[in-house]
Amino acid sequence: MSDVVIRAENLGKKYVIGHQAEDGRYVTLRDALMRNVRSMWHKTKDLMHGNGIVQGDNLEEVWALRDVNFEIRQGEVMGIIGRNGAGKSTLLKILSRITEPTEGRVSVKGRIASLLEVGTGFHPELTGRENMFLNGAILGMRRDEIRCKFDEIVAFAEIEKFLDTPVKRYSSGMYVRLAFAVSAHLEQEILIVDEVLAVGDSIFQKKCLGKMGQVAKQGRTVLLVSHNMGAVRALCQRGVLLSEGRVLASGPIGDLVDAYVHRSQGIETFKPRVNDTSYILGCQTKHTDGSSTSTFFTNEEIHITMRYQNRQRIDGLRCGFRISKVDGTVLACFTPEDASVITPKAIGEHVARAVIPKNTLLKGSHQISFTVWNGVTNEIYDDVDAIAEFTMEAAREQAYLSEFSRPGLFQVSAEWSVSRESLPEGQAAKRLAKVL
Repeated sequence: MSDVVIRAENLGKKYVIGHQAEDGRYVTLRDALMRNVRSMWHKTKDLMHGNGIVQGDNLEEVWALRDVNFEIRQGEVMGIIGRNGAGKSTLLKILSRITEPTEGRVSVKGRIASLLEVGTGFHPELTGRENMFLNGAILGMRRDEIRCKFDEIVAFAEIEKFLDTPVKRYSSGMYVRLAFAVSAHLEQEILIVDEVLAVGDSIFQKKCLGKMGQVAKQGRTVLLVSHNMGAVRALCQRGVLLSEGRVLASGPIGDLVDAYVHRSQGIETFKPRVNDTSYILGCQTKHTDGSSTSTFFTNEEIHITMRYQNRQRIDGLRCGFRISKVDGTVLACFTPEDASVITPKAIGEHVARAVIPKNTLLKGSHQISFTVWNGVTNEIYDDVDAIAEFTMEAAREQAYLSEFSRPGLFQVSAEWSVSRESLPEGQAAKRLAKVL
């Protein structure tokens, strides 16, 4: 179709990696000479065929992408999601013409501005001003076009004081602000962004999101790669879900985000811990249906299963857990109100289960720490920090931009009521006159 600006057909990218052969304890001179001869022969053959030289005795082929097919139309904001190693960055490098595909073809209609890494296209010895013109030229812009957008780019990047400072002295946040500002403000038809939101504070991230939304409204096409599912859900209409270099699914972004989050069910979340002195055996997080997972939406219940053992018959044995952020900030502690529910006196293994209500924890990474102690003497028998980890993702109905303006560490519900205030007629007239 005429409005298709990017089309990938049977796209594949193969890399060849080398492995050093495991030798015995002793190597003879003949073995060393033969290895060098074989290595020289392989390198010569690779050069004759135009292939890169790969070090190692044994070569292995790794397909970063295989049989990738999709179309992107003009004005679409497309999200590309998948776990680390799924092939997202490789795909963007092929689309940006940084690397060539091994098989298949890509058709691109229009100029592309790519922001794949912090400071891509910057020269460290040049100033911010000079790099703006250099980066614009790399992106295919004329000097007068860059001048027209110069003041707008500087204002967006907020680097006025450091405009004539070599960028090698910039922080990573300053780098990405300038790089994103140049890429987003110049008039390319296609903008490719890879994890730019991983750098910078929340204010700059909001500016980036707003700018990408403006770019899309201008009829330009945006490709966004991010592990931030809230940003992807808020900005993108459609998406591609990659897994092990192949397209697992494509379609509406909401369905893909749900599929991506719940694919973590197969990840092992149970961390066994067994030694001669331990009371705590492990902890596991699950969905409501009992399937193991390490990722939840904010509108889902979190089911936690804790395994521990009595090493002897103990009166007053108690167990509990605490939820904390990855920086160690404790959000809440949980212990059963009725101690008799999970205080078995018998020797052996036991399982305690707890449910954290939905809409309690905010988006982010969390840790579970588990404690076993004596409720009578307050003696701690065992305490394990970060025995399990899980991630909260924003639910579909929660807008991404509102998360930046929502302070706090967790959510609590409140009972609300609204009623019309009734005042005597004289007081109502006086209050209205004061307002006017």
